[in-house]
Amino acid sequence: MSESELRAERRSESALATLRRGLRMMPEFRRGLPATFALALVATAGRVVVPIAVQQVLDRGLRGAGGPDLGLVTGLVLVSGLVVLLTALAVYRMNVRLFRTTETALAGLRVRAFRHVHDLSVLHQQGERRGSLVSRVTSDVDQLSVFMQWGGVLGLVSVGQLVVATLVMAYYSWQLTLLVLACFIPLGIAVRVFARKLADVYGVVRERVGDVLAAVAESVVGAPTVRAYGVRARTAARIDAAIDRHYRASVDAQKVTAAVFVSGEFVAALANAAVVVVGVLLGLAGDISAGTLVAFLFLITLFVAPVQTASEVLNEAQNAVAGFRRVLDVIETEPDIRDPALGGPGRVHELPSGPLGVRFEHVTFRYAPGSRAALDDVDLSLVPRRRVAIVGETGSGKTTFAKLVTRLMDPVEGRVLLGSDAAGWVPLDEVGFASLRSRVVMVPQDGFLFDATVADNVRYGRPGMTDDEVSAAFDELGLGDWLAGLSEGVATAVGQRGESLSAGERQLVAVARAYVADPDLLVLDEATSAVDPATEQRLTRALDTLTDGRTTLTIAHRLSTAERADEVLVVDAGRVVQRGTHAELVDAEGPYARLHASWRRSSAGEPEPVA
Repeated sequence: MSESELRAERRSESALATLRRGLRMMPEFRRGLPATFALALVATAGRVVVPIAVQQVLDRGLRGAGGPDLGLVTGLVLVSGLVVLLTALAVYRMNVRLFRTTETALAGLRVRAFRHVHDLSVLHQQGERRGSLVSRVTSDVDQLSVFMQWGGVLGLVSVGQLVVATLVMAYYSWQLTLLVLACFIPLGIAVRVFARKLADVYGVVRERVGDVLAAVAESVVGAPTVRAYGVRARTAARIDAAIDRHYRASVDAQKVTAAVFVSGEFVAALANAAVVVVGVLLGLAGDISAGTLVAFLFLITLFVAPVQTASEVLNEAQNAVAGFRRVLDVIETEPDIRDPALGGPGRVHELPSGPLGVRFEHVTFRYAPGSRAALDDVDLSLVPRRRVAIVGETGSGKTTFAKLVTRLMDPVEGRVLLGSDAAGWVPLDEVGFASLRSRVVMVPQDGFLFDATVADNVRYGRPGMTDDEVSAAFDELGLGDWLAGLSEGVATAVGQRGESLSAGERQLVAVARAYVADPDLLVLDEATSAVDPATEQRLTRALDTLTDGRTTLTIAHRLSTAERADEVLVVDAGRVVQRGTHAELVDAEGPYARLHASWRRSSAGEPEPVA
């Protein structure tokens, strides 16, 4: 069964099935339920004291055989007051326990969902809209929190209230109890139909919330492009369309909710009227007393109140279950790139000590089944401690090569190995992530930075470094003068996504971060491809220091990088078509010589020859 088919099947499952599936992932919530249920029982049992006291006061305290008994009335009032006080305390403790338990459980669920999103492969994340993934960890869990803390309290009390009120009503008059149940049984059947309909419409509502968040997040991140191309109106139209779809889905959901509410109101009025008519007839026949009839009317209120609020609870429940289902779908999605350390003993290996080389054994990769191969039957070995440049036209497979080496993706055929002839070779899918990430580092082209200081971003490469050690790392890379030019040195805030720095400056920090990580295998997505000449000189010197003595794979967009490499791989249409040093390839007939000649002409500002 495909992932889309599995999700469709889960969307059609009942709310109860979803809750059972979710509770298995929330042990914190299960542990807190017994005591909460006990308090709910006390709280609901206390609510029938007043109707019972009313019946006793009328039938025994005021209309007793010996006349009014004020002592009995006083005692009943005092006992009722005490029980009401205990009920209030039980409700308070129940609320506190339920709030604490649900927040603890949902915090754990949010953490598990967040971590699982990071366990999914880059390819899987790219297939999902980022805003939709964020909404599952944030707004969907928030919706579940609202229901469990509001609807959960109301639901617990209402169920208990229904059970206790029904038992006391049956004790007073089985005839009137059957009459009430006969009025509500058709509503119970109708609610099952409404519940299925609500599940469908609120599933759409939660999806539309994800659409809105995705559209807003995309417009905020792409704000510079929106302004640069003057497409604010078009962007606003996309957001307006997403909001309108959410509005229409919400209105459709509220129409179903209104139908439930109206049905409940109608049946409640019908039950009250029927009890009054039949109760008076039974009283005239001498089957029930006046106190019993009055008490029964109080009990009817206790019975009807949960039914009248059922539409609100059902509304919030289906909204919450729809969000819960989306969260569970993320958590239960099997990562296609799994840490072998989580697969049990015997499968996980450490990378061999010493310098690392790379071996591809007949590796093929496709981004989608049936699509063109991004890499096709690549078979090669790269010895340790060499600087290798990977060149080729756009779409040739260069970046795919890098992602396979760092195991951001796995090949569909063949295997990738790391190691050396001396220390042995280890298949990459058998290397624990802890070992892999400590020995292999990738510096992407965009030089992503977190919203923190320069020092904090560098410390991601080696936690625990002091500010002085960070400054020393910049000095060793020849970047001390640049660092000194920042307003607060290593304490300079870089802003969200590093936007307080230029693109080249972000790369300088990213290079420093890779340097302190001290990897044995370094993968670079050409760091100098989009920077000014002065920054390029700084980056070039820093990269020379960074790559010295390390196995380095560089995705080369500028062939000046290939000129300095120990070896060049030329990739074309997913295949390695040439291999050798720059000097060997530039003088040979083939793709590299043509690429190099074209690059030289573009660097000199000469026009390309017309074919």
